[in-house]
Amino acid sequence: MSLTVAIINEMTGIIQAVGYPGIFFLMVLEGMLLPIPSEVVMVFGGYLLYENKLLGIGFLPGFGVLLLIGTIGNLVGALLAYYLGDKGGIPLIMKYGRYVMLDEKSINKTQEWFKRYGEISVFVTRLIPIFRTFISIPAGIAKMKLSYFIIFTVLGMAIWDTILIYIGIRLGPSWEVMLSYSDLFTYLALAAILALFLYWVYLTLKKKKDPMKIS
Repeated sequence: MSLTVAIINEMTGIIQAVGYPGIFFLMVLEGMLLPIPSEVVMVFGGYLLYENKLLGIGFLPGFGVLLLIGTIGNLVGALLAYYLGDKGGIPLIMKYGRYVMLDEKSINKTQEWFKRYGEISVFVTRLIPIFRTFISIPAGIAKMKLSYFIIFTVLGMAIWDTILIYIGIRLGPSWEVMLSYSDLFTYLALAAILALFLYWVYLTLKKKKDPMKIS
């Protein structure tokens, strides 16, 4: 049994054993940069919704509860990573990052991305597998305004988690098929980001051509 399969089995076992608290716990760990793929957690959660093994709470249906739990859990982890960058900076990351499979190359890439595209990169990067959690550290190092960090993080995570939950529901018992398409999701996410970037360039150029008119 490979390490990846073992991790997936352990994750799904935790979720089956304790339900929503297990999902919250795993999403916190992912937000803290640990190798816990949300693609497994939230898609498997969607499958459990399909099987009616995750139920709604009060007026909130199961889909809403799962989305809320996953998003808040990931936000908690992201905030911990943000403060790690804010208080510890690059030296601390380089010293202890290897213990959570965080290397200098990955941090440098996300830091360059943050410097180039600014605060909106926190939102955009949440839609890119692998790098979606790393952006919290450069945001912390840059001391990004916390309220903006939370807003962009929640928006990006909510969209990402919604997609994954829906996939889990649609695939049902075949939910594991999604894991073999992880590269495809990466390419689609990058294509969406390119489209957003081109649209931003278009709006910027249009604004320069058409300065604000006084009414």
